[in-house]
Amino acid sequence: MAESEFSISDVGLKVGLEIHQQLSTNKKLFCDCLPIESDEYTIQFQRKLRAVKSELGEYDPAALFERSKSKTITYYANPQSSCLVEQDEEPPHELDGDAKDIVLIIASSLNSKIFPEIYPMRKTVIDGSNTTGFQRTMLVAQGGYIKVDDEEIGVQSICLEEDAAKLLGDKGQVREYSLDRLGIPLVEIALEPVEGDPKKIKKIALSLGRLLRSTKKVMRGIGSIRQDVNVSVKDGGSVVEVKGVQQLDQLEKVVEFEAKRQHGLVKIAKRIRESGFDGISAEDIFEITDKWKDCKSKIVQKSLKDKFIIRAIRVRNFSGMFGYSPYEGVRLGKELGQLVKFFGIGGIFHSDELPNYGIEQSDVSVVKSLLKISQNDAFLIIAAPANKIDVAIDSIIERIRVAKNAVPAETRLATQTGETVFLRPRPGASRMYPETDIPTILVRKDDIESAKSNIPKSWDESIMELKEKYNLNQQLAEQIFDSPYIETFERSVEKSTVNPTFVASVLCSSITNLERSGFDSKLLTNDEILKSFEFLDSGKITKESIEIIYQNIMEGKSHTIEEAMQNTAIKTVDADELESILDRIISDNRKLIEKQKERAMGPLMGIAMKELRGKVSGETINSTLLEKIKKILENNSAGSGI
Repeated sequence: MAESEFSISDVGLKVGLEIHQQLSTNKKLFCDCLPIESDEYTIQFQRKLRAVKSELGEYDPAALFERSKSKTITYYANPQSSCLVEQDEEPPHELDGDAKDIVLIIASSLNSKIFPEIYPMRKTVIDGSNTTGFQRTMLVAQGGYIKVDDEEIGVQSICLEEDAAKLLGDKGQVREYSLDRLGIPLVEIALEPVEGDPKKIKKIALSLGRLLRSTKKVMRGIGSIRQDVNVSVKDGGSVVEVKGVQQLDQLEKVVEFEAKRQHGLVKIAKRIRESGFDGISAEDIFEITDKWKDCKSKIVQKSLKDKFIIRAIRVRNFSGMFGYSPYEGVRLGKELGQLVKFFGIGGIFHSDELPNYGIEQSDVSVVKSLLKISQNDAFLIIAAPANKIDVAIDSIIERIRVAKNAVPAETRLATQTGETVFLRPRPGASRMYPETDIPTILVRKDDIESAKSNIPKSWDESIMELKEKYNLNQQLAEQIFDSPYIETFERSVEKSTVNPTFVASVLCSSITNLERSGFDSKLLTNDEILKSFEFLDSGKITKESIEIIYQNIMEGKSHTIEEAMQNTAIKTVDADELESILDRIISDNRKLIEKQKERAMGPLMGIAMKELRGKVSGETINSTLLEKIKKILENNSAGSGI
């Protein structure tokens, strides 16, 4: 049971945002490949990446952690979107000038100090997301601020860097990436840490995202912008970096979850310090594989069948610590379980949860007897392959040791539900070193003056322009500007006479509603959206048919508007056919009309829309049907002599 309710106002929350935004340059940062994603790959190759010492003779802790997993990396590539540069078979080409210009405009918009020389650096990354084993990054500017609700939020740094490869899957000892995304230019903006609640952090991220979108030189859509969040709490001791936040609602949940988790670890640390715990030595590790050969637990029996080694770790003066939960879902046992999963190990058992999982009291007694467990002691059980168990146990022991100090410095991954899971230790200073393949990049006075003269309109000015130009209301103007479809909206309105309010509503509401129903908007391309409004303008489809067509494409049943029209049997009905269908519906429901008179309009409209939805506009059906019902009622009145 959780000990107490969590209140975010009591924890001394401090959050630093790092925004990573893809730039819209139509090419990659160090080659001419197109930044497009594909599901078809004609090239496949494998690599194994290893950690090497820095120029100071030190290993980066994050690199060492990744090396301990001993993963084989499989890369998939398409020649349309990657070349020998992405495969690390050819040196990088010259820096893309458009990317440089865009990042200078962004730096100028944030009042940052731009450096006269930019030095390309290599940042060690050996999780496989870069074929080279490093990410190329350049510090462009420092300082400056963004204004949010009359408060100036400081900017720490602005960097231009290359995006990483896209993770396709992680299966056992093999991790798979595609090279489509690798090398796309990114701007990284790190803000000064601020105090406040998750809603404030969300608002800051929204404001910065809007500033970037105002340039009209950044990419839109899921995956094009990501937030990393550096979170700490009072007395926590360390800063935790959370990676991979892609949506603002997710950001708010992640910050709140991480604040609760960290404050819970502070409470756990206090209890550990009071317990008399004094560390774990080699004498506290015991082999129990043979001792548990008769254990009936399916998990244990599978481990034995797979030839795993089973070991127990004794932890003196630690009774109750693994299961202690100061807040719901926050436990040291859970933290350790997540840790070992990143070595490909299913999890651990600990004394606070046993007997359980098919492990009986007799199995627990065997362990307690062998380990000489007293009333105040605790123990852990881990089963793993021989080549993994030692490094996993070392990591467990280290994690228990630092638990005494509250929050460990680590990198965590945001989940879609708004929680975080362990990813790797925080990188150290040894991970960055100079790039030897790219010369220093000069920033001339003319470059800075050009950037300042191209500072975009503010978000408020952009919204006002949208309202006036397209006669949109405030809410719809904000929604379309913040959506991934602003450029598609403007092109659609320019290419057709369809009402801009209708176009914006479809792009902001209809597609969003289909996404919430589980359909994939990535399958619906901007070109097909443009085509749908052209078809509407020319009378080939109706307003009501657009959502039907979009759903068919987002379900993966069609690729184009024409194909979706055919698959959903959508075709426009001419006036004569409409008359015929409505006459039949009226004939079949004559008694209903005579009984309910004009009130019959509702049910008959439902019948008509079921048959004609997407083939004739609702307005046309409504007006035609109403006219026919009135005519029948008038004839009935005349015939009855009333």
